[in-house]
Amino acid sequence: MKISVIIPAHNEEEYLPAGLAAVAEAAKIAPCEVETIVVLNRCTDRTEEIARDFGAIIAREDAKNLARIRNAGFAASTGDLIVTVDADSRLHPHFLRIAVEKLKKNIIGGGAMVFPDRWSLGIVCSAFMVIPYLAKYRLSFAAFWTTREAFEAINGFNPDFVTIEDVDFALRLRDYGKTIGKKWGTIWTAPLITSCRKFDQYGDWHLVRDPGFLKRAFDGTDEEIANEYWYDQRS
Repeated sequence: MKISVIIPAHNEEEYLPAGLAAVAEAAKIAPCEVETIVVLNRCTDRTEEIARDFGAIIAREDAKNLARIRNAGFAASTGDLIVTVDADSRLHPHFLRIAVEKLKKNIIGGGAMVFPDRWSLGIVCSAFMVIPYLAKYRLSFAAFWTTREAFEAINGFNPDFVTIEDVDFALRLRDYGKTIGKKWGTIWTAPLITSCRKFDQYGDWHLVRDPGFLKRAFDGTDEEIANEYWYDQRS
């Protein structure tokens, strides 16, 4: 058995070392082999060099579309179990171990508990604004884990979405699980730590000041907001 950890990366030299180091620590505890795939997306900094120094497999996809980027990572992978995590996030040391244990049970895959790398009142208020959107789907997100078979069965991430491709993936994975008698799972006890770089850039209160942003982001097809907030960052 092998785990493939897929990491999309667009000019991630600042955060990628910590992210890859976290995967390496989790791999030490994982009960099977772990490979890491870094998908380079229009990188002009040291992202590729850093990824190679950590022994990662290199894939490439230049589209401004995270679904295509994640799918390119899957195409380059060889693992029986698939994990996707963003470059500015850090896996808990026990994350991979727990994912393997859950997938051996009656679980199709799932998401994770996630914590920011810092807290403020603005960030807490922003979290409360996001909760209604996530509660609508009753699913967890942040880092996904499933089997290769399930990933292929739902055709991976849907490139029709330029945002919330992760929400769409989770919904389809959960629904597929129901057809084969498996449940959605969440890794609660090994939380993911994610960066607050968007809050650092736009301000801790930016979601509160611009409530329309979330509505546009959760539409899934707004290329203008996708490019501004995600794909054209760090260019």
